[in-house]
Amino acid sequence: MPFAQPHLAAPSALLTDLYQLTMLQGYFDHDLQDTAVFEFFARKLPGCRHFYLAAGLEQVLDYLEQLRFTPAELDWLSRQGLFKPAFLDYLGRLRFDGEVHAMAEGTPFFADEPILRITAPLPQAQLIESRLINLLHLQTLIASKAARIVQVAAGKRLVDFGLRRAHGAEAGLLAARASYLAGFDATATVLAGAQFGVPLAGTMAHSFVQAHLDEAQAFAHFAHSLPAAVVLLIDTYDTEAAAQKVVELAPQLAQAGIDIQGVRIDSGDLGVHARLVRAILDRGGLSQVSLFASGNVDEYLIQRLVEEGAPIDGYGVGTHLATSSDAPALDCAYKLQEYAGTPRRKRSEGKATWPGRKQVYRRYDADGLCLGDTLTSVDDSAEGQALIQPVMRQGRRLQPSPTLPQVREHTRQQLASLPPALRALQPADAYPVCIAPALHTLAAAADGLSGLG
Repeated sequence: MPFAQPHLAAPSALLTDLYQLTMLQGYFDHDLQDTAVFEFFARKLPGCRHFYLAAGLEQVLDYLEQLRFTPAELDWLSRQGLFKPAFLDYLGRLRFDGEVHAMAEGTPFFADEPILRITAPLPQAQLIESRLINLLHLQTLIASKAARIVQVAAGKRLVDFGLRRAHGAEAGLLAARASYLAGFDATATVLAGAQFGVPLAGTMAHSFVQAHLDEAQAFAHFAHSLPAAVVLLIDTYDTEAAAQKVVELAPQLAQAGIDIQGVRIDSGDLGVHARLVRAILDRGGLSQVSLFASGNVDEYLIQRLVEEGAPIDGYGVGTHLATSSDAPALDCAYKLQEYAGTPRRKRSEGKATWPGRKQVYRRYDADGLCLGDTLTSVDDSAEGQALIQPVMRQGRRLQPSPTLPQVREHTRQQLASLPPALRALQPADAYPVCIAPALHTLAAAADGLSGLG
């Protein structure tokens, strides 16, 4: 269980882009305070992604509830010489009191489908853009990568090893949460266990072995120090020779009531080493000892090893997971879709948006598999399940947040509902998303209001 409130510490309100504040000064000066509607969505999916997995909503809600400027922050802004005193006084009173509608975390989504909608006075909705994208982008990116790994791992144990290669401390922490949400079994990141309740797993580093003059002695010392979690790293020098030392050590440990739970291989041809090590362990009466692999592992390697029947029981995935190396960024946006009750639309080449408040309806077949989505306005209706639901009103959650295990179970069910082709790594036809006539009509109205009809 988490040791404390499972929320990130409130970041400074200055964790934003400068243009958010300069725009707010303009809104304040010219009394642009009417209700605005912004939506967060992905413009397109890269070729190596058949779907994205929505994640990060809980951290966004935390941020919105905690948002405020401190006196010290306002004093610093004052000294920059950009902002007027009356505007800084206004920032001191600013709190988010708007509405949030969103897809549940762990829901697959596709291009142009909003996963979150903000409805609030324009300055509030504008100010939060940078941090909101920052939070949704990262966890959605990592959860989507992790989901691919889970789908090809065929039930093998998966552990997040990504902290040391993540792009900063918060990124490593949230990557652990996102990967667990998507179906990973554990993380090596201790703070993710303390803060979010993610199960922890870990073994030893090569340095532990190298610090001893004798490899077998290193194994014995580790086992006696941590008798409940004996997983030994065996590829520091000679992998197969180390496996034989494990076999020779096992009876001595057994006399002390210590069982060896597993061995880990972190280098070389993992499939070849796994077969050789498995044979050595089995001949030595250690068929119950699991074999765990790590070292530059991603979904493509795991799929190949599974297809080859490599006797590997689990994988530690680090760099490729924490950086989403094959697709390291989402082509995502947070755009104004309505202001003062009228639809607004961006018309930029290659970046045009669908205006207005939107809903996504998902249709299923008799077996519970997704058939296709319809993107339409909230005033329209369509066949299927409405995916975007209210989660915050007047700046407060409408109900207690689901636990991370509950989100994880929802994610499992959602992934199981995807057509098999979308869960595979091979190229697949794009999932059908229909743009309803109501949105075409609304876009024409927005163009007319902008003088572009």
